[in-house]
Amino acid sequence: MSDENASQDETPEIDIAAAEPVIDPVEALRAENAELKDRVLRTVAEMENLRKRTEREVADTRSYAISGFARDMLSATDALSRALMVLPADARENADATTTSLIEGIEMTEREMQRLLAKHGVKPIEAEGQKFDPHRHQAMFEVPDPTRPEGTVVQVVQTGYAIGDRVLRPAMVGVAKGGPTQAPDVAIDKSV
Repeated sequence: MSDENASQDETPEIDIAAAEPVIDPVEALRAENAELKDRVLRTVAEMENLRKRTEREVADTRSYAISGFARDMLSATDALSRALMVLPADARENADATTTSLIEGIEMTEREMQRLLAKHGVKPIEAEGQKFDPHRHQAMFEVPDPTRPEGTVVQVVQTGYAIGDRVLRPAMVGVAKGGPTQAPDVAIDKSV
């Protein structure tokens, strides 16, 4: 029994650290205000980024929406160009009026297609004499030419086209091989 009396006489200990501290309501509101302000600023920044990204995507869509159509039109334009190239010069000179009209019609159609492509931002890629760029050119063959710097485009087999900064079709080219690795920038005076 003495154990029972001993346990009843003991007073429970109070843990002061476990008691909740008194929170100042003003400080609590300031902390909540700061948190909400931070969340609002982050949301505003996120919305601004979303707006800019959407504007960029819309601009890209406007610029590049016709890429597939333009690529298909290049095939038709190439066919017209090839038709004119295979026609011998003497056949043009000695052609009757009907054939001359047909040739002129094909030439006008090809020029108009080129004009319309350019109007919509499709431009030919300059390749002849340029340094070979695998992003804009497709090497078809190498030409041994010690007079040209190695890696220079010396012949264009098929013109390449780009819309804006995107390549629709790379230029098919022949590239110099065997020349100096870099074009000389300055003439060296060896008489000194």
